[in-house]
Amino acid sequence: MALEYRAWQEGDDLELLQLWGGPESAAAEQFRGSFRTPSDEPWNRCITVVDQGIPVAAGCVYGAALHPDRLWCYIEVAEDHRRAGVGSTLLAMLQHEAAASPQGITALRSKVTPGTTGAAFAEATGFAALQRSRLVVVGPGALAAPAFDDAHGPQLEEAATGSVELTRALAAFYESVHTWDRAELGLGRAQQLFLADTSGAGGAIVLRDRPKGDGGTIAAFAVSYTQARTDEPADVLLGYDTTLAPQEQQAAVATMVAMLVHQYPIQVEVDDSMEALVAVVEPLLATGAARLGGPETLVVATA
Repeated sequence: MALEYRAWQEGDDLELLQLWGGPESAAAEQFRGSFRTPSDEPWNRCITVVDQGIPVAAGCVYGAALHPDRLWCYIEVAEDHRRAGVGSTLLAMLQHEAAASPQGITALRSKVTPGTTGAAFAEATGFAALQRSRLVVVGPGALAAPAFDDAHGPQLEEAATGSVELTRALAAFYESVHTWDRAELGLGRAQQLFLADTSGAGGAIVLRDRPKGDGGTIAAFAVSYTQARTDEPADVLLGYDTTLAPQEQQAAVATMVAMLVHQYPIQVEVDDSMEALVAVVEPLLATGAARLGGPETLVVATA
């Protein structure tokens, strides 16, 4: 019997998860939560593939709030229905839906883990890597804690997560390190997504190039999303002023990392576009003072 391609319906996820089993990657697990009945606000289109009344595959395409030039896309097919053109057919249908979206965007993006079937499918269907992202765990004492004994030199201080200055620094950093996939963040959205109570932000510290009273500005910042201190690595967003000279960026990042891991480990997401952060953590990875917190993730996209 021919396969049926229809709009996603409530309950499809329960049947599909029985066939799919556990996700092959963290990215796949995250994307599985994106399947839902099609809607126009927010815009999404999800398609289910049915074989003799049983859902066996699905695909979805939906808008990206922060990155307006591409739509997110995800496809998963039950193992016994792979290599039969189901995924390719779903992709063509999703591209057709994307062209009819309010944005009229046909460029798609997704996330894959190298070595998985998802990565192989993405490569076979013309998706190319845009960016590599890694979770890096930096161990306690990986860098020597600096001394702040100059009253007119660099200063470390706590910052309120509602601070406009911190929000502005975070938004500028995010947009700067996402030129490979243009971002439109803005202060309101930066506050909502990264610093509001609903984001899970538990506290923040900033490193100034000199005291605020002397006109000091934020050279680097760190936002913690771990509410209670344990021996487990604290989940931290680390950013810096990308308008500084490269050596100054690296010095600010190294100082911030050293302070954060003075006693406890941290876990930080490192994109290859975060050049100063990469320059600091690569030697730590090479010496074992830091380790990967899981498999790397690639952001892939169509032309």
